[in-house]
Amino acid sequence: MQTRFILINTSHAGNVGAAARAMKTMGFDDLVLVAPRWANVLNREETIQRASGALDVLKNARIVATLDEALVGMTHLCATAMTPRDFGPPTVTPREHFDMLSKKELLAHVPRGLEADLSYKSEEDAIPTGDLAAQQGIAFLFGCERFGMSNEDVYRCHACLSIPSNPKFGSLNLGAALQVIAYEWRLALGAYAVQEATAVPVLADAQQVAGMLAHWERSLIAIGFLDPLAPKKLMPRLNQLFNRAGVTQEEIHILRGIAKMMDQTASQAKPLPTAAAPAEG
Repeated sequence: MQTRFILINTSHAGNVGAAARAMKTMGFDDLVLVAPRWANVLNREETIQRASGALDVLKNARIVATLDEALVGMTHLCATAMTPRDFGPPTVTPREHFDMLSKKELLAHVPRGLEADLSYKSEEDAIPTGDLAAQQGIAFLFGCERFGMSNEDVYRCHACLSIPSNPKFGSLNLGAALQVIAYEWRLALGAYAVQEATAVPVLADAQQVAGMLAHWERSLIAIGFLDPLAPKKLMPRLNQLFNRAGVTQEEIHILRGIAKMMDQTASQAKPLPTAAAPAEG
């Protein structure tokens, strides 16, 4: 499904850049500005700085004069507003609405004339495919920073998204609000996988742990921490500690390095000088 973010009458150039950055982090790139304050807003220094590398989103962004132009190709419209309107679409949280869309209830908003394209053989087949899916587009509309969206623009939408926030201080910066919506929509579409570490750590085997413990035992004796005549259960306890920790091979190297430094410190230590005997008179 095509996703478009529409900013209406944006007055701060930095917010346009922040919006582009928020979109790119969630994998979206269709940005349309409706009558922004600055005609050259996409090229302003503050916009570029706040985009923080999302220059491709800015490059592909379009500026139009009217909301009608921005909505071309869109079949489901979501307004964003902190407070509900007396009339117009229902006010819902983004997650609630997106969950509804993920259950294919968006079909209720299929444009007239396309219903005949739906032919279901079973419940599993009740998902639009082919040309119909290609014609579906969802647009998220954001109003100007000072006044938000006008009632007229909200009334045109199928839903009014309200981000759950502190009722005593619920106003979000435009870029922050767009980031939340983009994140929730990305989750609904299918979230990106969490990136794994560049190198998967390899656990140390029992032989490596035993060799490290033997090294530590010698080093602890050398610095006087372990009495070899009365070791008690220090080494078995350390063995259990490292077993629970699940140390890696790299960590074994670090622990051996510490033991080596203890050995060197102990070998360099000199006995304190004894007091000189008094001279005989």
